[in-house]
Amino acid sequence: MTDETKLQALRASRLAADLSEDECRVLSDLVDVRDLADDEVLVREGTADNRLHVIASGTLGIVKNADTDARATVATLDVGELAGELGFIDGALRQSSLVAKGSTRVLSLEREKLESLLTTRPVIVYHVMRAIIRTVHQIQRRLSLQAVELSNYVYKQHGRY
Repeated sequence: MTDETKLQALRASRLAADLSEDECRVLSDLVDVRDLADDEVLVREGTADNRLHVIASGTLGIVKNADTDARATVATLDVGELAGELGFIDGALRQSSLVAKGSTRVLSLEREKLESLLTTRPVIVYHVMRAIIRTVHQIQRRLSLQAVELSNYVYKQHGRY
């Protein structure tokens, strides 16, 4: 992947929403590119991951129990979306695996590389953190709506499933 292609993939993502062209170029120099084959695991459930991932092409599945017969895809992430944002911030163990659904290209940013910009380019760090918060806020909003829908369903069924 050329530097220009990497820059364009980053530019098209949620991560770059607030970044200027120059800031995006600085950040693109810090990201690594990984091409995944269908069903290849990017991050395994139960492990720690200090990287924030941006889907550049293809689709990633958020999968519970990826290595068992009880495998279940909880959600899918498409081009431009972020993955691993909470583990990137707090270093907690992954609660699910990230698995490629078809050929997938991912840009990955290590926490330490972003932190290296704190003294020289703090605005970039601020904009990245805003993008992460927006993503987490969107997830929380979706979960709240789903909880209301489930509650309404159970209520209308009088507790009978």
